[in-house]
Amino acid sequence: MKYVNATAKLPASLLTEIQKYVQGETIYIPKQEQNQKKWGSDSGARKRLDERNANIKSQFQTGSTIDQLAADYYLSVETIKKIIYKK
Repeated sequence: MKYVNATAKLPASLLTEIQKYVQGETIYIPKQEQNQKKWGSDSGARKRLDERNANIKSQFQTGSTIDQLAADYYLSVETIKKIIYKK
């Protein structure tokens, strides 16, 4: 997250109003909910995890054991169980 000087982005009247509540402090202004992106959507990490999890489920259905999958994917047995049994 980068910091931007409020004087560069906000009109003077709004800046004056904000200064009634906060002066010289850093505040975080979140994005509006409809503009927020889900985790991993930009980097593709979510897609890769979804593909990995689909592969794990498929391999389990074709006979791989939970212990084998945990070793193959370097995950704990409990994590493999969560992936397999998640609806």
